[in-house]
Amino acid sequence: MPLNHSIFPVINATLNGASAVLLYVGHGFIKRGRMAAHRVLMIAAVVTSSLFLACYLTYHYLLYHYAHSPSKHFQGQGWWRPVYFTILISHTSLAVVIVPLVLITLARALRQRFDRHRAIARWTYPLWLYVSVTGVVIYVMLYHLFGS
Repeated sequence: MPLNHSIFPVINATLNGASAVLLYVGHGFIKRGRMAAHRVLMIAAVVTSSLFLACYLTYHYLLYHYAHSPSKHFQGQGWWRPVYFTILISHTSLAVVIVPLVLITLARALRQRFDRHRAIARWTYPLWLYVSVTGVVIYVMLYHLFGS
């Protein structure tokens, strides 16, 4: 019997939200010079985002192979539709871009190339935070504001 796929959207939103919190707090730690705390939270954010990606891919695999139903469609009308699809398109595009940015940023930090780490982290942090937050926004819009 295949795993019930209906639990995955809430798991994915929770993991995205957790990643956003870890990123935000971790960024605050480095701003205050607390490098060890920053490192722990950034590694936790990488792990949380990796778990999200694994769950997201599993969810879509299960939908395709076992549920025999398409993924959920946005039900909102009027001005909500362009708002939703603008968020969705920017989220999806940046989600593809953020994976290599995170890996490069992490590798530079682990190699203690902090000058190069800071240079790319200036881009990685806001993009990754945006992707994490908009993942939660998309979930809320799809399953709670306009869910059927």
